[in-house]
Amino acid sequence: MRILDIGEATAPLAEYTRDVATEPVVVTVGGKPVAALVAVDNTDLETISLGGNPEFLAIIERSRSRQQAEGGISSDAMRGRVALNE
Repeated sequence: MRILDIGEATAPLAEYTRDVATEPVVVTVGGKPVAALVAVDNTDLETISLGGNPEFLAIIERSRSRQQAEGGISSDAMRGRVALNE
């Protein structure tokens, strides 16, 4: 992991993004991390967008809590309900 103080970050963004292929680049202010550049292999913009969306994350958390409290069904049972078994 490369740690870079914001005051030393004078290169173009493109240069730092090349570095993330080998290691994350963490930008700090006063020694505290404020941003990170990381590789996003095997993903798409929708996944990245939803992963940081507080409303979406709240929906997921409510669903997990409900599943723990009330139980759920297996993926095979769900496929059967929507006629996806082949």
